[in-house]
Amino acid sequence: MDSNSRIIVIGASAGGVKALLRLVPQLPSSLAAPILVVLHIGAHRSLLPELLNKGGVRRAAFAQTGVAPLPGMIYVAPPDQHLLLEDGRLRLFRGAKEHHARPAINPLFRSAALDRGSRVVGVVLTGMLDDGTAGLRAIKACGGIAVVQDPDDAAEPSMPRSAIAGAAVDHVAKLDAMAELLDSLARPAERAKPEDAPEWLRIEHAISLGRGNMQELSKIGAPSGFTCPDCGGSLFELQQGRPVRFMCHTGHAFSLRALAAAQEQMTDVALWAGLRALQETESILRRLAEEQAKEAPGSGTAALSEAERVSAFIDQMRGVVTSGPINPTGESLSEVAERPPMET
Repeated sequence: MDSNSRIIVIGASAGGVKALLRLVPQLPSSLAAPILVVLHIGAHRSLLPELLNKGGVRRAAFAQTGVAPLPGMIYVAPPDQHLLLEDGRLRLFRGAKEHHARPAINPLFRSAALDRGSRVVGVVLTGMLDDGTAGLRAIKACGGIAVVQDPDDAAEPSMPRSAIAGAAVDHVAKLDAMAELLDSLARPAERAKPEDAPEWLRIEHAISLGRGNMQELSKIGAPSGFTCPDCGGSLFELQQGRPVRFMCHTGHAFSLRALAAAQEQMTDVALWAGLRALQETESILRRLAEEQAKEAPGSGTAALSEAERVSAFIDQMRGVVTSGPINPTGESLSEVAERPPMET
């Protein structure tokens, strides 16, 4: 890529496959910029490049480390690897998950902002929670352009709504109008104004790559008192505005909403593990009572009584575990996080 060429980075989650299949065929073959795409697919097999190529023009492929992206081509993050842009070339990195996802949107947006500055066009499409918001803010901090799918046009409006609330968005567009918009934004910049990346962004990106430490993290955040759901480390609350975000020194990162969803999963696992342990305890106590009775008739009553007490507690805990959400609203934490703000 020459010094003035632009690059388009797109992030999507729930509903993203259909959105991309609707958007990509409308993009002109003469598009002046390459497109890098992250879809939340985790470690699952993905057919996205194949699906995007079904129109006949072979323009989509999985990203590969070391490739210099070409105008008009679409490079998709493969399963279980973050897609980054470094020194004008693609890089795949199996680093710490962000928002409990790998590939995640924010790492791509952040790396593109640091690598291409004002020449980056960031796009957030449909999805749940708020991955991509902090990435768009990074792009804007480096002088780039922020585009968001109209929430009313999105299968899942949460990510677009979060991006609009948390970043200085330049364009909000429906999918059917986005191809024309991106075509106009893809044209090479004339005398693109250089922007110095803020120090917090450089530090955050370095930590996400495993190159940071507690001392560096303390420059951009403060201890939160929460622990990382992925590694158990201390989470620091980052100081860069909305959405509220947390990061540990190994690079795992969460918004407050993503942290709530991850905590719900951890709580569910812990409750089931607790139930299993109690059931095993009851079985051990009953076996102990049997063995004691064999050794001395009439003994074992204490162990049997304790087993009965544990059994009663198991019934109570089973009711909690199988009843679904444990918070008083009757909704899961992720459902609460997805609710739109109440009107005032």
